[in-house]
Amino acid sequence: MVNGIEPSANTRKMRTGTPNCKEVTVSTHSPLQPAFDASDIILHYLEQIGCDYIFGIPGGAIEPLYDALARSTRRNGIRPVVARHENGAVFMADGYARQTGRLGVCCATTGPGTTNMITGLADAYENNVPLLAISAQTPLPTFGRGAFQESSCTGIDTVSMLQHCTRYSTLVSHIDQLQHKLITAVMTAFHSPRGPAHLSIPLDVMRQKLPDGTPRFDLPKLLQTPHIVDPEKTAALLEEVSRAQQVALVLGGGCGEAIGAIMAFAERLDAFIITTPHGKGLVNPDHPRYRGVIGFAGHSSARAVLASSEVDLIIAVETNLSEWASCGWSEATLLNERLVHIDSVHENLTRSPMARLHVRGHVLATFEELMTQMEATDTGSRRTPKPLAPAAPEDTPRFTLDEEAKCHSDATPIKPQRLMHELNQRFPANTRFFADTGNSVAWAVHYLQPKERRAHNRRGINGGLFRTSIEFSSMGWAIGASVGAALAYPDGPVVCITGDGSFLMSGQELSVAVAEQLGVIFVILNDHALGMVKHGQRLAGAESIAHQLPQTDFAALAQAMGAEGITIHSPEDMQALDITTLCSRQGPTVLDVRIDTEEVPPMNLRIQGLRREGERRRTVTG
Repeated sequence: MVNGIEPSANTRKMRTGTPNCKEVTVSTHSPLQPAFDASDIILHYLEQIGCDYIFGIPGGAIEPLYDALARSTRRNGIRPVVARHENGAVFMADGYARQTGRLGVCCATTGPGTTNMITGLADAYENNVPLLAISAQTPLPTFGRGAFQESSCTGIDTVSMLQHCTRYSTLVSHIDQLQHKLITAVMTAFHSPRGPAHLSIPLDVMRQKLPDGTPRFDLPKLLQTPHIVDPEKTAALLEEVSRAQQVALVLGGGCGEAIGAIMAFAERLDAFIITTPHGKGLVNPDHPRYRGVIGFAGHSSARAVLASSEVDLIIAVETNLSEWASCGWSEATLLNERLVHIDSVHENLTRSPMARLHVRGHVLATFEELMTQMEATDTGSRRTPKPLAPAAPEDTPRFTLDEEAKCHSDATPIKPQRLMHELNQRFPANTRFFADTGNSVAWAVHYLQPKERRAHNRRGINGGLFRTSIEFSSMGWAIGASVGAALAYPDGPVVCITGDGSFLMSGQELSVAVAEQLGVIFVILNDHALGMVKHGQRLAGAESIAHQLPQTDFAALAQAMGAEGITIHSPEDMQALDITTLCSRQGPTVLDVRIDTEEVPPMNLRIQGLRREGERRRTVTG
């Protein structure tokens, strides 16, 4: 079994690969040098797999790890990035991992330092982000004696707490366990499904020397996993394709590495191309067969394709088919007998028992195998699809926005639709956008259309221009994630789209971008409200309560923290910005955008879900 996939006899082809690693020079100790202590061995293995940073906040119980980080920094190895809150540290590690495809690493001291990481780890768990969280414990002899910030199994049991939001959570109670448990944690983080792993290490264990003095394992080699393809299932899929009159592909966020092969497959079939919110940014919106986003804040053109009787085969790829990725689990559009589900994660396939075919395996290898078989048998000869509507002129969008006219409105205060349009038009093509939970993600998923201007090819697992975190949907995720991504992405701008509610919750991480001189542009949709709550209450006919926020001058706040702060009231203010200067600044910029507070974001899917639950409850209790 590899990556949790059980190969059947004589049916599976295998290719090998490894998580994205950079070339590094790994320090080694000669026999004359002192033996590794626990903290040094941790950094040794992380250096092996190309980690650049550990995001966290120091404290007494985790001091030995920071001593080792000081030594590593002096030799140009891993260095610490000091967050302002441990949850922000996890979000930074998350953004770093999503940008690089490598392991994101965060750390915290014992007690509240560790419990502060829980939300970030839960978010990474739900979004399959490979992280390693290292937490401290008070010394072993103090367990159960009420030590300062004790979080052992006899007190506030953080190891057990984190078992529910990590793939692996364990206490290293003896130095002899460290190497094996560390290797297990990292391998588990990259196992399918990916996710966070947690090591809790007492202070006295962290200070101990390795009994045998040297590292024992080659971690990069251990992370090399076969890329499995099932030729029987790919042949069955090609049979389905050969019978189909019109194919539609629904692409999830895990398609980045395979997007070149997927697009070649789609173009050979003249298939319609749709993405989930996570898959947004992988496909150029100007592609002639692109029809937009399905699911939360999606496009009617995408829903029309999937609901059309002309489409008799839907191929969903690398998507967990969650509520926000499936139009609220819609049977009419997606979850029906027309569906074929291709995925590397077994958990995702359990969401589509109605599918006519499951194809499990490494997605890039699977699509390369499909293309090879198609070329050999000419199964995929190009056909002319039946149009779902009269052909649109070449100068019109290939998919439909709900209120496109507002993208060009000159009204003041600026409309969120116009703001998204300006971000589309003004920022460079290689900009990475991070959209936060709340109104921000709704406006961005629907109206922000980042355009990849290069040809689709093998981009690596970090391909894509748009990131969000809609499964656990933690407010403030994008703020920390954009900082971690910017550290890993010096070649282009990083834009964080967030709301005033999220920034009041997690905006202290702006100080990290100042300290690191990161040119992140924070775009704050300032409507002095918890906007999704406010508009959700109105749409659902609920009481209007508890959504108000005081008007805050975020530009002034940014300047007080050492960042550039600019207030935007109108489209003219937005157009007056010197984007080139903003993108080249050695430090962050906050755009405090005073948006039209009465514009309702495209969030009907969420409201429909709440209404269905209300109706269900009334039926049960009635």
